[in-house]
Amino acid sequence: MKATIITIGDEILIGQIVDTNSAFIAKSLDSIGVEINEMISISDSKEHILNTFAQLQNTVDLVVITGGLGPTKDDITKKTFCDYFQDELVVDQKVLAHVTQLIEGFYKRTITQINKDQALVPSKCTVLHNQVGTAPGMWVKKENTVFISLPGVPYEMKYLVENEIIPKVVREYQRPYIIHKTILTYGQGESLVAERIETWENNLPPFIKLAYLPSAGSVRLRLSARGTDKQVLEKELEQNIKSLDAIIHDIIVGFDQEETLEVVVGKLLTQHGKTLSTAESCTGGKIAQVLTAAAGASSYFKGSVVSYATAAKIDVLGISEALIAEHSVVSAAVAADMALSIRKMMKTDYAIATTGNAGPSKGETTADVGTVFIALATPNSVLVEEFNFGQPREKVIDRAVIKSLEMLQKEILKNVV
Repeated sequence: MKATIITIGDEILIGQIVDTNSAFIAKSLDSIGVEINEMISISDSKEHILNTFAQLQNTVDLVVITGGLGPTKDDITKKTFCDYFQDELVVDQKVLAHVTQLIEGFYKRTITQINKDQALVPSKCTVLHNQVGTAPGMWVKKENTVFISLPGVPYEMKYLVENEIIPKVVREYQRPYIIHKTILTYGQGESLVAERIETWENNLPPFIKLAYLPSAGSVRLRLSARGTDKQVLEKELEQNIKSLDAIIHDIIVGFDQEETLEVVVGKLLTQHGKTLSTAESCTGGKIAQVLTAAAGASSYFKGSVVSYATAAKIDVLGISEALIAEHSVVSAAVAADMALSIRKMMKTDYAIATTGNAGPSKGETTADVGTVFIALATPNSVLVEEFNFGQPREKVIDRAVIKSLEMLQKEILKNVV
């Protein structure tokens, strides 16, 4: 099966809101073997919507649309559906009863005509009941294509996808299996990783596709297997991942696409009962931010000092003015003392410290723009590495965060193996 996802709304086209609905719908459909052909964002224009429908007719099995189902005049999807399917709007009594109960029973206010109009649906559609909102979903088939309309409100859309669309597609259509497995690697760029695994990649079976998904300091390798025999797909994936692990074991940190490096590190710290603190200068607290975004971080992350200015390094962390004067605020010596100081202050097993020049100007240091020193204090020693992450500023900060966590991950594994 093939599908196209359409988001309707001028607010998306002018960048006022970010379309997260398409990603959720795509992931949900992919999980049941529906292939996504494309995602399209279009304006709140009747003519544009009708032209898009006509172009997609009989080219895909499913067209999933979000947006334009609200009660106001600028929400035109239902009327446009009627035009395309040569239909008319009728009152769905079940929807009307639900809307009435929601407005008068839950919100405790008198229902208006605008609220009642939410129960108007094309007579030819199958109504998808929206338990968490007032706008019902609509399912209409024309020739070889099913058109599905969903509200743009994310939690309402998600409810209908999970409770109405996915079960209905599973019941009514035969689909191939699509299995994805993602290998997380850190520390080497996309081109170097590709060079190392070229022979392995060339020998993949034709029904397994490899995609490179690079980001700052990391590359995700996504294997996608497609076919009718799930057991064969799973066996081939397992065998090929095993052979890949033998080639690049040194840079693989996980096999779950939902697990970022900070999550992997957090699990390692939790598993081995270790704790962590950070003293950040050029990264401005971003290491602490990504760590604490993970659920359960309080069990291993104890705190951070963002000593951005030189005075903060001296007054809060107790770094010697003489040391700074001798080596510069951006130096291995200062990074090491920052890590040792925060580790002692927070009483943790490990501590990360960063000091550098993220740019665009040199600021309080003579170090080249892009220079970063990262220190890792352990129970037995302190390790310091120097990097130049180039420019722009955002790239320097992101790479410093990734490299810091990578250093920590390798050190933990080295001491527990």
